[in-house]
Amino acid sequence: MTQRDWFGQGGRGGDDGEGSGGPRSRGPRPGGHVPGGRRPRALVPTLVIVAVIVILVAVGAQLWTEKLWFDSVGFAQVFRTELITKVLLFLAAGVVTAAVIASSLLIAYRTRPIYAPVTAEQRNLDHYREMLEPLRRLAFIALPAAVGLFAGIAAAAQWKTVLLWINRVPFGSTDAAFHKDIGFFVFTLPWLDFLTGFFTMILILGALAAALTHYVYGGLQLQGRGAHTTTAARIHLCVLLAAIVLVRAASYWLDRYDLTTKESHLITGITYTDAHAVLPTKAILAVAAIVCAALFISTIWTRSWRFPLLGLSLLLVLAVAVGGIYPALVQNFKVKPSEKTLEAPYIERNIKATRAAYNIDTTDSETYDATTTANQGQLRDDAQTIPGIRLVDPSLVSPTFQQLQAVKSYYKFADSLDVDRYTIDGKSRDTVIAVRELDLSGVPADQRNWINDHTVYTHGFGVVAAYGNQRGADGQPVFFEKNIPPVGPLGKFEPRIYFGEKSPIYSIVGGPKGSTPRELDYPDQSKTGQKNNTYQGDGGVPIGSFFKKAAYAIKYRNLKIMLTDTVNSDSRLLDHRSPRERVQRVAPWLKVDGNPYPAVVDGRVKWIVDGYTTSAHYPYSSLQSIGSATSDALTERTTSVSAIQAGKVNYIRNSVKATVDAYDGSVHLYAWDKNDPVLRAWSKAFHGSVEPMAKIDGDLMSHLRYPEDLFKVQRTLMARYHVTDPESFFGGGDYWLVPDDPTQEQVKVPQPPYYLSVAMPGQKSPQFSLTTTFMPTGDRPVLAGFMAVDANAGDKDGKRRQDYGQIRLLELPRDTTVKGPGQVQNDIESSNVSSPRFPQTLSQFLSLNRQEGSRIQLGNLLTLPVGGGMLYVEPIYVSAKTGSSYPLSRAIVAAFGNKLAWSDTLDGALDGLFGGNSGATAGDSGSQGSEGPTPTSSSSPSSGPSSTTTGKVDKTALDQALAEAQQAYSDGQAALKRGDFAAYGEAQKRLEAALAKAVAAAPEGGSVTMPSAPSGTKTP
Repeated sequence: MTQRDWFGQGGRGGDDGEGSGGPRSRGPRPGGHVPGGRRPRALVPTLVIVAVIVILVAVGAQLWTEKLWFDSVGFAQVFRTELITKVLLFLAAGVVTAAVIASSLLIAYRTRPIYAPVTAEQRNLDHYREMLEPLRRLAFIALPAAVGLFAGIAAAAQWKTVLLWINRVPFGSTDAAFHKDIGFFVFTLPWLDFLTGFFTMILILGALAAALTHYVYGGLQLQGRGAHTTTAARIHLCVLLAAIVLVRAASYWLDRYDLTTKESHLITGITYTDAHAVLPTKAILAVAAIVCAALFISTIWTRSWRFPLLGLSLLLVLAVAVGGIYPALVQNFKVKPSEKTLEAPYIERNIKATRAAYNIDTTDSETYDATTTANQGQLRDDAQTIPGIRLVDPSLVSPTFQQLQAVKSYYKFADSLDVDRYTIDGKSRDTVIAVRELDLSGVPADQRNWINDHTVYTHGFGVVAAYGNQRGADGQPVFFEKNIPPVGPLGKFEPRIYFGEKSPIYSIVGGPKGSTPRELDYPDQSKTGQKNNTYQGDGGVPIGSFFKKAAYAIKYRNLKIMLTDTVNSDSRLLDHRSPRERVQRVAPWLKVDGNPYPAVVDGRVKWIVDGYTTSAHYPYSSLQSIGSATSDALTERTTSVSAIQAGKVNYIRNSVKATVDAYDGSVHLYAWDKNDPVLRAWSKAFHGSVEPMAKIDGDLMSHLRYPEDLFKVQRTLMARYHVTDPESFFGGGDYWLVPDDPTQEQVKVPQPPYYLSVAMPGQKSPQFSLTTTFMPTGDRPVLAGFMAVDANAGDKDGKRRQDYGQIRLLELPRDTTVKGPGQVQNDIESSNVSSPRFPQTLSQFLSLNRQEGSRIQLGNLLTLPVGGGMLYVEPIYVSAKTGSSYPLSRAIVAAFGNKLAWSDTLDGALDGLFGGNSGATAGDSGSQGSEGPTPTSSSSPSSGPSSTTTGKVDKTALDQALAEAQQAYSDGQAALKRGDFAAYGEAQKRLEAALAKAVAAAPEGGSVTMPSAPSGTKTP
């Protein structure tokens, strides 16, 4: 084939070898016989078409079911806004990328030389041109389309960046170096950085495509003498290269602003070297890049590559010398010898920005010279705080709740329970609360099938709540809300849990009025052993129509959804049921707290979820890995609490409080920090999705609390940024650490923060707070600081307490001898202190229970600033080494200064610690004997001998109390037989009150004969 055949005008006319004469124009053989190879060739397009249809149907079903879900929760705008933004970004980026590459290919091909140069290089390319020519048209379409597809996908992932930029709002404060509003760095700069990176990528790809095409078709030569490019190729490549260098100039200019979040060994943000060496060189490089781009354009007229290549070489040398070597020289020969002095203003800038960005700049700090001497009556001034010491460890008592209150194996509680507060008998009580959720893994294997998994076992039932500061006679929690149906002072509420952390992936519920209930509601004493229910709520998606059933059958890849008779015209499908997932879906711009918690609010069980707005672009603020900051002993050993995996941030606000109704799944987002500019920007982007704080009623407000994950991030920063003097910060001698959890024997992980009611110095009364401790860096495991944040939001409609969120920091003197958590735990393990209530020392008690078929579990080691010093309290749990065992609180240890005491009650431990009289009452002594094992539908109360103690008794009062108890018990049994659970609950309350009177009538040392239930009696 001659060169003219390749590069003549006929080649440009689009004749791709499909005309007359060639083998491809050969017609059918005589007789009309069709070659046998035709059928396989026809089969391939058919399979491709079928595959495309299947993919389109699957994608369509997924999109439609997503729309139906967002419609069902009232957040259709979120779905539309996100989808439209992603589609527009995908199309824009894809079209621009494809256009740049396609134009490069097409221009290079159409401007190819008519006669290719006669060189050895071109002769070697003849073979490749011949191979490529039949595929040229396809390649010129497929290659830009493929690259455009990937570029579109990458751009669509930036939908949050573009929405923040479009809806940006000012912060109202400026940075210290450029005097620009902080909103520029948070909202605009990330978008500009993306654009420069994106255009750099597509222009480089376009230049490569143009260069390759020019090379293949003779417009560009890499060998030989003389001109190496045609005029068309030179102009084409110069324009593309000039564009690349211009974009690079913009990137150099923006790099100046990016220095505000640059990480160094010392701080985040601009340092002395950055300010005096890097910033000027970035400006110089930007100007040099513009000059270099002009030199590339000049080649159009000079017809020489000499000047642009020289300019590009100088730009590269300048980038290395001025952009790299010069700053290194300044750093090593000027900064390092006087780093402490030169970096001081930049460290101060970093300290101020970090404290503001993490909202710790308003911390109330004071020196706390803690005493280590324990005297009689020392806790008298803290008498209100002592009853708020939480003795029930929510991370350990889940198995106890499970054994005493789960009722059936398919009901489960979270691995780590939650701490809240409820008003009981007019007093606010710290409470350990859990939801009795449905867990399909507990359903017997022979009952597992699609019908049961998705239409029968659909929901959990009720909540269980225990006093945080009380323990029963055998070390069990003292439940005030319990049983199925629920019995307790929380009043009437909807107990069914259709949306929770352990809910099945999807359930199909609902039915026509009057139809036979299919769903297991809860076990009872009827002949069938259970009560059934039909869902009456508005949650989920109605799937009565054929097309909806088909869409969900495709989504969940199960035709039973279409074929089963359990799906009717009134059926609803519940999916995406985890509270965290539901909030994350309706607010994809939030980082969601790792520990949602339940609360009984306005007659419903609601999950409360904290949402955070974050940024990694706040100028001069320290970047912090939010995942590592929120990891601690609790997240390591439980699955119900997780760390936030969100990369590095340097700005965070708890801007949203969200609720998820456990019955109907409805989601509400409330603006908790209306001044947060990031929240304001997202509220503009998703108008109406976030409700004002005024919509929060007092009942819900009383259960809102300061979030754990935010506090964990803040304490991680506070360990360094409690130091506000630049010179001290540079030295690092006053840095702190969050101590490792001393109760974890196997691994070293940070101690989690603890909720408890405590009065900090200066506070008039205890407040529900979140607390943590610090120890100094180095090898001195003493206590260095104590931090608490006011977690009580109050109980007013639409208005939170003024002191909510106030962080208070107690800084102990540097020469303190107050023991840290690790030292106190070591004392506990090795203590030879005995207790009047036990026949051995504490170390013997621990050793014996670790050896004699039992297991010791150390409860949370709480720290409280009381009595002018630091009080440590730790419950000790004992459980048998059997599969059905559960931990029981057997001892309480208290430590103050160098003294340690222990007993079976906190009152006993405190009195032992403070010379026989602490001056305060914990209130847990009176709970002894108030709560035994809670009977369930499968348990029988003991019919053995009555328990007896000896001593003086008020016979008249005792007889009256026992008579009342017997009557209440009989009334309860009668109500149970007729299925009147309300009357049964009322009788149980009277029984408990009568038993309390009986105990009061027989003081310690008295003789009491308690009535026993008849043999075989069952109560739920």
